[in-house]
Amino acid sequence: MSLKCGIVGLPNVGKSTLFNCLSNAKAQAANFPFCTIEPNVGTITVPDERLTALAELITPERVVPTTIEIVDIAGLVKGASKGEGLGNKFLANIRETDAIIHVLRCFEDPNVVHVDGSVDPIRDKEIIDIELQMKDLEAVEARLTKVQKAAKTGDKDAKRIFDFLTLLKETLEQGKSARTLNHDAEENVKLMQELQLLTAKPVMYVCNVEEGSVVSGNAHVERVRAAVQDEKAGIVVIGAAIEADIASLETYEERQMFLQDLGLDEPGVAKLIKAAYQLLNLQTYFTAGVKEVRAWTIHKGDTAPQAAGVIHTDFEKGFIRAEVIKYNDFIHYKSEAAVKDAGKMGVEGKEYIVQDGDIMHFRFNV
Repeated sequence: MSLKCGIVGLPNVGKSTLFNCLSNAKAQAANFPFCTIEPNVGTITVPDERLTALAELITPERVVPTTIEIVDIAGLVKGASKGEGLGNKFLANIRETDAIIHVLRCFEDPNVVHVDGSVDPIRDKEIIDIELQMKDLEAVEARLTKVQKAAKTGDKDAKRIFDFLTLLKETLEQGKSARTLNHDAEENVKLMQELQLLTAKPVMYVCNVEEGSVVSGNAHVERVRAAVQDEKAGIVVIGAAIEADIASLETYEERQMFLQDLGLDEPGVAKLIKAAYQLLNLQTYFTAGVKEVRAWTIHKGDTAPQAAGVIHTDFEKGFIRAEVIKYNDFIHYKSEAAVKDAGKMGVEGKEYIVQDGDIMHFRFNV
């Protein structure tokens, strides 16, 4: 399952520094706007202590974690929806992502210029929100024009679409993003997906703070929390400069000592990656054997055949059953054979909903 998150934000908020910490790819980080023009792309692993624990018990030939693709997208300015600055390119790059990581500057530093002259994360957030909303409004209005005539003639489907689009239009005109709108009806969900609205994408706000605020945040962070409480969005507090320092340390022991000194349990980037995974409504199951221990990404609520299909489409088409071991049982009994002897291996059919952490072996016939 290929997943892509786009890092967005105004110029000079710490996007590229954060990207460098997330990925082995090195985006240029400099103290001036439009440092990043072409999007930098990096593939990062999703931290999962369970994968490490399984590998220690099984000692396989290889260990394969699950991954997310991160794209560092050019900084945005006012007027992007009309093509100002790098606007059209920026918006096109966002459209290709599954979720948005929106970096907000929540630190004061006179040595790092701000494109608007002062630090105000709410203003910065609204600049990008408005540009995305205006672009979405164009798409909704164009679709409204297409269905209006049919809706007036009494076509029930056209009328339903017209009513929902009208509601979407009103939401966007109020300065609200499409994701704030409740649209549980299956037809409306499909329409939202078809429209590919930028503001319908899941978003996570990353508050980039100074060293003293990485544990408990600061006044800027609290303002952001209050501003996004109705948005169905995630918030992570990170010090991008500190993360760069952590990433530069050579050994695990050095990194752990650095984190302890700061009062942190894990690097902020690990927290961010896990949060992005949750934001996309994803979960992990494992396959485990002497050849390979591997993490697989699926959506929450996926059935056993759908999970099998992530490995290969033939597994889903010819699915017979799944042998399932719960992660905690494997850790307790320490081997597949011991789990079987204890009667803890389940045999599940096509209706089984895979749970996070399941260790699975599929039986299929093609």
